[in-house]
Amino acid sequence: MVRPVAEETPTDPGARTMHLIGGRRVTVSDLQAAGLLPAGTRLRFDRKRIGTSFEATVTDQGRIRLDAGGEEFRSPSRAAAVAAGMRAVDGWRAWQLAGQDRLLDSVRQDFLDQAIATVAADRRNATRQCVHERLRRARGNADGGTPERVSVRDLLALWGAADRGEQVGRIEADLANHGLVTSPNFRAVTLDTVVALSTPPDDEAATAEPATAEDRPVTGDDEGDTDLDVRLTVGNLSPLRGVESVAPNSTLDEAVTKMQLNDYSQLAVLNGPRNLRGAVTWRSIALVARQRSAGTVAEAIDPHVELVTYDRDLVEVLPLLRQREFVFVADESRSIAGIVTTADVARHFGVLATPFFQLGEIDQTLRWVLGRAMDIGTVRRLCTRAVRGFDDLTLGDYQRILENKEAWDALGWPLDRPSFIARLDEIRLIRNKVMHFHPDPMPENVVDTLRRFTNLLHHYREPA
Repeated sequence: MVRPVAEETPTDPGARTMHLIGGRRVTVSDLQAAGLLPAGTRLRFDRKRIGTSFEATVTDQGRIRLDAGGEEFRSPSRAAAVAAGMRAVDGWRAWQLAGQDRLLDSVRQDFLDQAIATVAADRRNATRQCVHERLRRARGNADGGTPERVSVRDLLALWGAADRGEQVGRIEADLANHGLVTSPNFRAVTLDTVVALSTPPDDEAATAEPATAEDRPVTGDDEGDTDLDVRLTVGNLSPLRGVESVAPNSTLDEAVTKMQLNDYSQLAVLNGPRNLRGAVTWRSIALVARQRSAGTVAEAIDPHVELVTYDRDLVEVLPLLRQREFVFVADESRSIAGIVTTADVARHFGVLATPFFQLGEIDQTLRWVLGRAMDIGTVRRLCTRAVRGFDDLTLGDYQRILENKEAWDALGWPLDRPSFIARLDEIRLIRNKVMHFHPDPMPENVVDTLRRFTNLLHHYREPA
């Protein structure tokens, strides 16, 4: 695992280049500005499967102008999709420089190498260099047919991230700049799910690339770089590690034993990894047992089961879960790779909601304490913004108020004010992160920090 190094604001030209592309996708304009793709360069997109070619020209504004129709696009993927009438294409690997048999993606890689070489000796950019080298190596392995596999947690750690929060946009841009995608999509699975760093499929199969604004059908302006993706998916709840299953010709004794050993209420009935025959449940076993002595799973199969893809919106699946109590989950290869139950949903939302409710309790307790210890006039004087009453106060306001010694003394607490304020500031930052509502639960130490602070407030609130 690469140890992340703190970044600082770059000052030299090369560093400015790396800072510029950090967090966004490289554009044709970037290549043009670097002298790697002059205006007038001719491009060609060959669809060998159907024997058709499309041609275009790089304009002075760093856009791709299609010969047929004259439409211009900043995104190579949009240009290729419109030219070929396809839903989505990885344009960087579709367009090649006419007469050179060289992909536009190769020019992009030269741009990245050139930019990183300029700042290689500057330790302030060590993180960017490490990421570049790591992804360049992964791209080589993917091109060689042996894509690297890594857990989402370890992938995020390359950027110094512990969850899919603020750095997701940067991570997606860096992967895209190196011509890589994760399979399955790292956004739509659990942190411990293992993903492959691979290249998007060629030509018609390119629709497998994670959806972004540049890969969607063109309806107007093509200036957007990325798509907003803040969904909670089925895969965020279920690790894609396979499911416990039985075959239709298995004995009921085998099914019951596996269910009891694992404390399961149901098992998948499979004829191969992609052929879901149904499920065997305690209910289906009981129904058969009342009628006759069943010997095999086939006699107790409940065929009315639901199969959903891992990247399906969880909100869309909730009605199915209420009705069926569980759904099976398919991975990107359509293999049965997981199961989500109503208990999983309740547990996940409980984990996500715990810090939210803890913060609410801290907020209300501090408001109650200050309301008993001082009047609203004092509060307004100490706040740096206009507040109408105690109900308008935020964690930042509490911090500013209690930084005042007289206000602190009014509480009568035998506590160290700087230590208390430092912890309150830490909780303010936790609150900001919680309110971003990304799908990853808070680390356990965060929940413990909130719990201990709540307990302290409960202990000292009465003397106020």
